[in-house]
Amino acid sequence: MGKYDRLIDTILRGKSDANIAFDDLRVLLIRLGFDERIRGSHHVYRKEGIEEKLNLQRDGSKAKPYQVRQVRLIIIKYHRAGEE
Repeated sequence: MGKYDRLIDTILRGKSDANIAFDDLRVLLIRLGFDERIRGSHHVYRKEGIEEKLNLQRDGSKAKPYQVRQVRLIIIKYHRAGEE
């Protein structure tokens, strides 16, 4: 199991939302096909076929827990857990 497979598994389990590295979450979204736009401290992710947009910000080196939950809901809703 690769690093990003483990990250998806961790996100889907929902036990470590406050302990997800921002850079790992960022790269995961890009690997899942999201386009990234950076405006100041805001990293905005969009993907064709997904109506929600994700707006992520750093909390030190970690992603904010509520934003990890948003990513989890999108992965579940659009069945993206198996994509790379």
